[in-house]
Amino acid sequence: MALQDGPVRPGTGWPGDVAAASTPVAHDAADVIRLAASAPSLRHVDGRVTVCRACERLVAWRERVAVEKRAAFRDQRYWGRPASGFGDERASIAVLGLAPAAHGANRTGRVFTGDRSGDWLYAALYRAGLASQPTSVDAGDGLRLNRVRVLSAVRCAPPANKPTPVERDTCAPWLHAELTALHSTLRVVVALGGFAWQSAFPALVACGLAGGPVRRKRFGHGAEATCGAITVLGCYHPSQQNTFTGKLTEQMLDDVLDRAIELSAVSPVTP
Repeated sequence: MALQDGPVRPGTGWPGDVAAASTPVAHDAADVIRLAASAPSLRHVDGRVTVCRACERLVAWRERVAVEKRAAFRDQRYWGRPASGFGDERASIAVLGLAPAAHGANRTGRVFTGDRSGDWLYAALYRAGLASQPTSVDAGDGLRLNRVRVLSAVRCAPPANKPTPVERDTCAPWLHAELTALHSTLRVVVALGGFAWQSAFPALVACGLAGGPVRRKRFGHGAEATCGAITVLGCYHPSQQNTFTGKLTEQMLDDVLDRAIELSAVSPVTP
């Protein structure tokens, strides 16, 4: 294996890597439950997420991609590990996606970064006043998010972008722990796509954020549902399939984020 191949080891200086050689590693579903529940802070959750090895198929795939790479990125080192959430640790809005892209977050180490979906998402967050810049190129580009956090239901890049139900359920405690850490500030979850929509409600209930009746609806763009004090907003995923065909336009994405800001009383970034 060449120097530039394979996943990045914890504690070797990759920008944004909060794991260390001593960070505990989950090797199965029971480990995920235990380590997610015992993490003393959001930073510890992030570190433990990024060294997780609980799903054999996903570990094999993400690490294979980190070696084989895409031709356009042949000279780059791939992250090759799970992607933690990214953004404000006191977020009022959580933007929830499906899973890291094989040549996006699995390459760059930051969720929704290095692919077309991320280009759309972060540009929209910038237009809404929630991001310090309109681009997210890599984990060391200086991007900051204001009162918003971007995360995914599954933390490893899956083959064909399709995690199995078992993989989704195994990974769920990481999402629960992350949402629990945001319990005092979170008001809105923007679910990008049906998978994220289906994942949001059980996660909010499991981590105690529901705090009241769950009024769940069928997923659709612009759909609104309540889970206790939390509003879940549906948004078509900014995938190439949706953006190239016009199923999702910039205005449609902007409208959802504007609604999220309205519901969460977030103040835009001051220039």
